[in-house]
Amino acid sequence: MSWTENIPTWQLVLLSIVGYVYLCRVLRYRRLQQKHALYPYKNREDFAKMTNQHAYEIQKYLFGVEFPFTMQKALEFALFRTYGIPSISSLLVKTKQLSEKQFASKRYADTVVLISEFMAWSPEAERTNAAIARMNYLHSLYQKKNLISNDDMLYTLSLFATEPCRWVNRYEWRQMTEMETCAMGTFWKSIGDAMNISYTPLTSSSLGWRDGLEFYEELHRWSLQYEEKAMLPSLDNKKTADETTALLLYDVPTSFVPTGRAIVSALMDDRLRKAMMYHPPPSYIQTGVETALTLRKLALRYLALPRPHFLRHDIISEKADENGRYHRIEYESEPWYMESNTRNRWGPQAWFKWMGGKPIPGTEGGLYRPQGYLIHEVGPKSQEKMGLREFEEGREVLMKAGRGSCPFSIGK
Repeated sequence: MSWTENIPTWQLVLLSIVGYVYLCRVLRYRRLQQKHALYPYKNREDFAKMTNQHAYEIQKYLFGVEFPFTMQKALEFALFRTYGIPSISSLLVKTKQLSEKQFASKRYADTVVLISEFMAWSPEAERTNAAIARMNYLHSLYQKKNLISNDDMLYTLSLFATEPCRWVNRYEWRQMTEMETCAMGTFWKSIGDAMNISYTPLTSSSLGWRDGLEFYEELHRWSLQYEEKAMLPSLDNKKTADETTALLLYDVPTSFVPTGRAIVSALMDDRLRKAMMYHPPPSYIQTGVETALTLRKLALRYLALPRPHFLRHDIISEKADENGRYHRIEYESEPWYMESNTRNRWGPQAWFKWMGGKPIPGTEGGLYRPQGYLIHEVGPKSQEKMGLREFEEGREVLMKAGRGSCPFSIGK
């Protein structure tokens, strides 16, 4: 006789549920402990020794395996948040790169590609430094004309460093640990160094920071202060936000777009909403969004097993094709740089796009560059064949900079 035969069914079901919840919790926290055990940073004193190589590995794990959905959305909204600064949005309106429908999706895809390139590979990898060199060249076109200020560059950097942590702490199944937050500060400090951003607006810039966590905390405080004086209502903000919101709601049926816009507004704080000149969402939308995100948090914490590595979230191809080009391997709006293969043309996403009358990879006469991209050509069409010399010089400087070391131990 089985020992379970004398136990009521409801008790067996309850025991199974409790056991599964316990298993999820044990496996999730065991992986957290195992990941932290890989690195020699056990206390605050150790953080000062964190290398950029280790910081890169930690942030890649966070984005790819631990919190892929939340961190990806946080980066998207970090970029969106910069449009609440009139000096940033006015330049985008002037260049039409994110304020006009015919340019917005390409500009957005190019931004995703370059950021993904320097986040996906080691700090000393050629692809990483090629992406930063190309980004620096594109920025230099406007910096030479004093159209981009150092404060705006530093503010943008601050959002990419802090918004993912803020979103995780608010919407995910657990909080960021101090080591993980230190890694984010260390990684983005190194990116700022590579971009030649001046940290003089930060109080401790003359003395330096003891570690990535201290840098992160001061950068976050400065960012909030900058928003108080610089995030102001502007029609340029609204125009840029409208086109970006249209990209975020690209696959939403027309009849549901107003609801989608209300959901986007619900994810904004009051300051950003006022700067974008957006209306507050109806209370039921605000409550619904917060409830859905809370339920997701609880489901992940108690009902979801840890994501296995083979299901990691990647955005760009690991290897170049026979022509030396790379591809995106996922997209949300238009299929820029997506390879025209069987999976991309006939997979579930392609069918969904096709039924909605949206373009799929390989259609539109090659408009969306299914042949992929060369890093030194990413950017506005007018600049695709420009800046090769500056790109090569910049990449060479970065390759020789030893960017895998600790950015706080070499007097930076």
